[in-house]
Amino acid sequence: MQRRRALREKFGDEYERLVDEFQSTSAAEKELRERERRHAELELRELSTEARTRYIEEWQEVQARFVDAPEESVVAADAVVTRVLDDIGYPTGEFDDQAAHVSVDHARTLSAYRRAHEITERSTRHEATEDELRQAVLDYRELMTDLLGETPVPPVETSATPTHDTDASPAPRDTSRH
Repeated sequence: MQRRRALREKFGDEYERLVDEFQSTSAAEKELRERERRHAELELRELSTEARTRYIEEWQEVQARFVDAPEESVVAADAVVTRVLDDIGYPTGEFDDQAAHVSVDHARTLSAYRRAHEITERSTRHEATEDELRQAVLDYRELMTDLLGETPVPPVETSATPTHDTDASPAPRDTSRH
């Protein structure tokens, strides 16, 4: 019973998702223990300061691109996350395998990652709404924060509505007629 509680606490939503998928608590727990075993075989490494800085800069570009090209931005967000995972040492082939490995250390953000990836897949077929694309960027940012151990950039407004932040907004234009 204590092992079950530990798995439930460690994996959270992923524990419940697998119980539903397998229709069996014992099968879900077996899968999670197998994930832990496979994860222990990985040679994970910390990102260098330079790599962390590079990924933060890439992330800023992803968010900035959203206003003009939301679908491209979401695909780019997925690519940045995949590069970070690869750099850390996670397998980056098949998504389900990748998510299984990531779940061991990043279960808290795994649901967001799964949701973002699903939206990205639909966006490549032009089937995702702008609100869904916005949510995908937010979900990817949540995982990036977890992977980098810090927020890659402060939240940026991802709509066409201009912000009122004086540091980020262009100077107001004079629209009066002379």
